[in-house]
Amino acid sequence: MDFTQSLRRMSVRQIAQQVLSFLLILASALMIWKGLAVVTNSESPIVVVLSASMEPAFQRGDLLFLALDNEPIRAGDVVVFKVNGKDIPIVHRVLWLHDDESTGKQYLLTKGDNNPVDDRGLYNPGQMWVHREDIVGKVQGFVPYVGMVTIALNDYPQLKYALVGLLGIFVLFSKDE
Repeated sequence: MDFTQSLRRMSVRQIAQQVLSFLLILASALMIWKGLAVVTNSESPIVVVLSASMEPAFQRGDLLFLALDNEPIRAGDVVVFKVNGKDIPIVHRVLWLHDDESTGKQYLLTKGDNNPVDDRGLYNPGQMWVHREDIVGKVQGFVPYVGMVTIALNDYPQLKYALVGLLGIFVLFSKDE
């Protein structure tokens, strides 16, 4: 009852102001994300570790900060790469690399620190290497366990809708004084 009474007491102008405030917050978040992408030269400057394949270096839920500079990738670097046809990027260490002098291409073989074998089983059938173009970024730093919120929101979609609804109600009924 209190919810509907509060909504009825608000003028159209107040409701419009609250909706615009909410949209401004969303637009600001998008601008920050795109700004980070430009500064780091990475399409996805922040990723969450989704599996235990990189333990003990990174735990499930760690938030990784990526950048993609012009420096060559070296064996031992932790990279995030995409495999064609798969939606989720993979965070693994470069195990071996091969530079083709004639074409100038760099071929990488990756492996999760906690995995017994290299990643050729994760690549597309017949693919033996990851190419430099497939690299989303090199790991520059991390914050432990912060990404567990993202994992929970993906594992339980109802939680995502509840959170968005609560944030919307909070913005709608917060008063600017």
